[in-house]
Amino acid sequence: MRGRTIVGAALAAASLLGGLAAPTSATPTPASATSLGGGVDLGEPHDAAHAHNDYEHERPLYDALSHGFTSVEADVWLVDGELLVAHDLVDVDPAKTLESLYLDPLEDLTRGRDRSVYPGSDGSLQLLIDIKSDGEPTYAAVHEALAEHARIMTRSVYGRVRTGPVTAVISGNRPLETMQAQPVRFAFYDGRSGDLGSGLPASLMPLVSDNWTKLFTWQGEGAMPDAERERLHAFVDQAHAAGYRVRFWATPDQPGAARDAVWTELADAGVDHINTDDLPGLDAFLSAR
Repeated sequence: MRGRTIVGAALAAASLLGGLAAPTSATPTPASATSLGGGVDLGEPHDAAHAHNDYEHERPLYDALSHGFTSVEADVWLVDGELLVAHDLVDVDPAKTLESLYLDPLEDLTRGRDRSVYPGSDGSLQLLIDIKSDGEPTYAAVHEALAEHARIMTRSVYGRVRTGPVTAVISGNRPLETMQAQPVRFAFYDGRSGDLGSGLPASLMPLVSDNWTKLFTWQGEGAMPDAERERLHAFVDQAHAAGYRVRFWATPDQPGAARDAVWTELADAGVDHINTDDLPGLDAFLSAR
């Protein structure tokens, strides 16, 4: 389902409000890209494209959007009251904040276009915020930052979801009880495989993620074992029945036949987000499908 992001699909499946959005970027501009001016070009959106550690690319957010990614990941640390984006604390840079790399650009990109980042799309761009520092104070700072951009954010108001061009999902150090207790929330919870049967509503937990190597042994060499393929399909089916989307991290990501084989099995099983650092590689793979 191209042009309609996974976030939109999951919320619809959960009988929530419809109409979400998607991403933007700039690197080598694909022939099908749409130029918005100011050096921003949008690729054809791919529902399943998730940019792992997006901030490590030359142009965070924009490179992903130029390749049609509808989900981007930012690791955040709370340092002296600022939400700094980096994988490790030693690498934080005061100039690289959640606001400057993601929230401000997304505010600018969606201005005047109401419900979407990608023109003509009815899906919402997922901003996966992986909290690396202490969960409670960092989430409080994230909530405050998202509230300042309420115009573009999907939010939950007393359990009723109102969709916007951007949907924030909290991963990493996630304060579940705090999030559950909020009457108004601008972010959602990233569950784990153990949460599949939890009964948590998709209005709180629209996404279930886990480490591929924790659940599966196959790394793309030879045929996928039948038992593992059945387990993968059962996992996805169970998640979708509850209105959850599915993402795996630590899948093979070196170009070649093994990675293509894993990506093919993920796509065939209906996995909602395929995790990669290789933006052009996944763009080409999904375009070919």
